[in-house]
Amino acid sequence: MAKRRHPYKRGYPVAMLIGLEEDHATLWQIFSNVVKPHTTVKLEGRRKDEQALYNFHEAIINATRPTLKEGTRSIMATAPMRTAYTAEFLTHVKRHHPWLTQLGSPNAVAFGELVGPASKLHEVAELAKTKEFRRLISETTSKEADNIVDTLEKRLNTINDNAMVLFSLKEIEDLVYSQWKDGKVKPEYLMLTDKYLTEQKEKNRIHRLLQIARNRHVKTKIVSAETPAGKRLSQFGGLVCFTETKQTESS
Repeated sequence: MAKRRHPYKRGYPVAMLIGLEEDHATLWQIFSNVVKPHTTVKLEGRRKDEQALYNFHEAIINATRPTLKEGTRSIMATAPMRTAYTAEFLTHVKRHHPWLTQLGSPNAVAFGELVGPASKLHEVAELAKTKEFRRLISETTSKEADNIVDTLEKRLNTINDNAMVLFSLKEIEDLVYSQWKDGKVKPEYLMLTDKYLTEQKEKNRIHRLLQIARNRHVKTKIVSAETPAGKRLSQFGGLVCFTETKQTESS
């Protein structure tokens, strides 16, 4: 009798990897268990053409937006040795999208820089084996989590009828699954530690909450319980959700 195959699990989102080349960029989504291709952005023109290079970098930023909106705000950029592609891209980000690098901003992205090609799966696999890759993943995701927790701390100090912080699974479920009316609170960020996820007896309940939250465009983030941000979340039980006020479509 053939063995039943277990469903393939990609795990939870960790970061995004951008492999920059002379005429294209390949974007990858890094999950806790696997790396998946996201999209490829072509350079329309030549790198020496400033407008073409500007448009190329803007297209890369636009390609990251859906993942950023879901709550994954760690991006690692890499390019072959002896090229300036990564430096050019990060300079573009700082110059034209300062909101992505502004310290203390809830929209801030933790950027990291690597050396090596990442256009093909086997290149990404080789890159992922390096100590530098693992170090940078840990560094950028920790920085990202710290940014989110800084926002949480601010919310804790400014709690009112329109800015709540929830720690109860039942309360968070009720809010995420409810209808959000204009002018009322809606969940903005849902955070939990990896320890909370693994130790939960009702794992399906947590996975359902995470999936519905993502489907409803609530930012979600799972952080290592061993990091400073994870230890702070553990003080609240390992699960936290903070809210924002839902705006009307015309606002």
